[in-house]
Amino acid sequence: MAEEKKPAPAAGGGRANTKKELPEHFKAYKHVWVAVEIEHGQVHSVSFELLGEGRKLADKRGVELAAVVMGDDRASLDEAAKASFEYGADCVYIVQDPALKHYRNETSTKVLTDLVNTYQPEILLLGATNLGRDLAGSVATTLKTGLTADCTELAIDDEGSLAATRPTFGGSLLCTIFTLNFRPQMATVRPRVLAMPEREEGRTGKIIEFDPKLVEDDVITKVLDFIADRDTDKANLPYADIVVAGGLGLGSAENFQLVKELAEVLGAEYGGSRPLVQKGWITSDRQIGQTGKTIRPKLYIAAGISGAIQHRVGVEGADLIVAINTDPNAPIFEFAHLGIVADAVTLLPALTDAFAARLRVNRLAS
Repeated sequence: MAEEKKPAPAAGGGRANTKKELPEHFKAYKHVWVAVEIEHGQVHSVSFELLGEGRKLADKRGVELAAVVMGDDRASLDEAAKASFEYGADCVYIVQDPALKHYRNETSTKVLTDLVNTYQPEILLLGATNLGRDLAGSVATTLKTGLTADCTELAIDDEGSLAATRPTFGGSLLCTIFTLNFRPQMATVRPRVLAMPEREEGRTGKIIEFDPKLVEDDVITKVLDFIADRDTDKANLPYADIVVAGGLGLGSAENFQLVKELAEVLGAEYGGSRPLVQKGWITSDRQIGQTGKTIRPKLYIAAGISGAIQHRVGVEGADLIVAINTDPNAPIFEFAHLGIVADAVTLLPALTDAFAARLRVNRLAS
């Protein structure tokens, strides 16, 4: 259903020439929606990031921004609604039902589909989390509309359509996709790709209660128990303030230990590029990039990473990017804030020693 943006011809024309008239029954669709992800009473931060971006889209379209919150616990729903208003929503749709206690594709798809068919938003955004990806695909299929997944940028074009940009061809190109002839226009965005908006305490809006008319006996899937993930060794890269990462330029798995040592001194998380996962140097939960984790640290140190576009989209939200590479023409220097042309295997131990010495001095001074 989604259509790829075509390059403009040399003279005149462009996308407008290939665009069909929006079917009459879709012309009433308006407003921007964010499906807020709530699991076991907790709102995923990607929902607030999407509300910040949704606010910009809604303002550009001159429409309202709405949040959808679903669950069974009223206190959690009210708290999520309050936070949604404070992060930019004008309206919140609250759906409360015992059948929504646990996330199930069948119940959530029915609720969100019914909401869309009833209130007709023109844009629907979800987080590209495990839950969000599952729900977005089902809802788009049920509504027979387009879905652009794992976007890195969202905008409104001159004709008022959602322009959703994502990497394609294995991350080697950026592609802007439009859903021209169907509504709603749907997109998912991964956590930490978008900046967290400022929270406006006390901001309120209108609440619309929606009866989902769910019947538990009609739901095929049953949740028998919930067991929390207790694997504390998993990396928490998306929310780390400092990340040190390595690439193939380190030369060997043994040399990757230098990345770990610097990360330990800095109290940082460590990670690497996709080839390191493929070679077995690091586990997949520490992969950074389009097919791995997206990060927004205050400091990102990349050692021996070339900086191909699939890596770039995963790190360009960092406040400060320091790149170390022997190749002065490496792509990473195009977007790094500070570039060092050097052998990372030689420089990393020197950085580790220097930071360790500085931290010792600071501790003594305090």
